Amino acid sequence: MIDIREYRSADWDAIARVHDAARLQELGWSVGVEAFLTLQQTAEDEGLFDDQLWVAELDGAVVGFLAFADGELTWMYVHPSHQGRGVGTALIGQLFAHAEAAGVDRVELTVLDGNPARRLYERSGFTLVETKTGGLVGNESFQATGHVMERRLGR
Repeated sequence: MIDIREYRSADWDAIARVHDAARLQELGWSVGVEAFLTLQQTAEDEGLFDDQLWVAELDGAVVGFLAFADGELTWMYVHPSHQGRGVGTALIGQLFAHAEAAGVDRVELTVLDGNPARRLYERSGFTLVETKTGGLVGNESFQATGHVMERRLGR
């Protein structure tokens, strides 16, 4: 069973492992692994802890996490060995429940071109709003193409 709960400081090592494995995978599909930076290198500058942060546990182990701030899904990673098992869907469900309870009427995200997670977002009701090319967030020396997607929430 997948359990979604708020992040605790004791989760740091686990989310760093999840991020680093999944980010390498993501960059391999898009910009290239040469653009990789660890969570340790990027979390503070990219404001990870400025956001509402949840972790997903499967059998007591942290296997994914999601961050949300100001109507935007800012971070979402699931360890590659646990992808396709409903972890991402469970995290997005938590996000929608939180956003609706907070009175948010739409959620936005950006997914890198080539990332198969786009299919998960589409199945979750997100639609394409815009495609942009520019510096890769967190490592601006690399160019990336991102698809801005949104989902309007019913109230």
